[in-house]
Amino acid sequence: MAETALDLNAAAAIPSGTEHRPRHVAIIMDGNGRWATQKGWPRLVGHRRGAERVKQIVHAAPDLGVDWLTIYAFSTENWKRSTEEVLGLMGIFARYIEREAVTMSREGVRMRFIGERERLNSRLRNLMNSIEDRTAGNTRLNLTVAINYGGRDEILRAARRLSERMARNEVDAITEESFAACLDTAGHPEPDLVIRTSGETRVSNFLPYQAAYAEYEFTPVLWPDFTPDHLAAILDRFGMRARRFGGA
Repeated sequence: MAETALDLNAAAAIPSGTEHRPRHVAIIMDGNGRWATQKGWPRLVGHRRGAERVKQIVHAAPDLGVDWLTIYAFSTENWKRSTEEVLGLMGIFARYIEREAVTMSREGVRMRFIGERERLNSRLRNLMNSIEDRTAGNTRLNLTVAINYGGRDEILRAARRLSERMARNEVDAITEESFAACLDTAGHPEPDLVIRTSGETRVSNFLPYQAAYAEYEFTPVLWPDFTPDHLAAILDRFGMRARRFGGA
């Protein structure tokens, strides 16, 4: 896709000083367990503190010119962690959704989820469905949370969906458009910027198809310490990058 300038109406809607900032930011929120361990606390304390940080970043994102925010909460590989940590994380996710439903509605946040849901417990799935329905009309910020998400798994599931649609004669040909329509992120813009906290420099199976032309930023800051000021600084640096999308 060719790079184009923002139209005048879109530019007018962006707060002053954010004209060259990404509209869709994706974040690999890494370092919760390490943050807690460094302080001599249980890993779940770090995950709870990380959930509090999510609230702050979600609240700040629209004022920084971000329209779409996608966060990596739990990967398909995270099931390898201890049963205690996995169950604790699922409880944190459920409490976050319950407690933030009213705030998100009030602040105009639309919340959606990507990932394979069947392995999640029924209470969490019901909460996810409920907040998606409740916030469906909100437009100030599109928040997407990846839970039990893996990029390879998503691509395989999309391939199956596309095959089934072709078998039902709903799709004429395999194209980028027909394949993208079968991804969990169908209808979402591709991320402009992917951030990973904690100093690791891996992409960890996060949005491999969608982020083909994204810019990446790796920061040593652990997620519980990642503030809106850190995000603003990264967005400023993004504005100095030249994005050519294969052009000269």
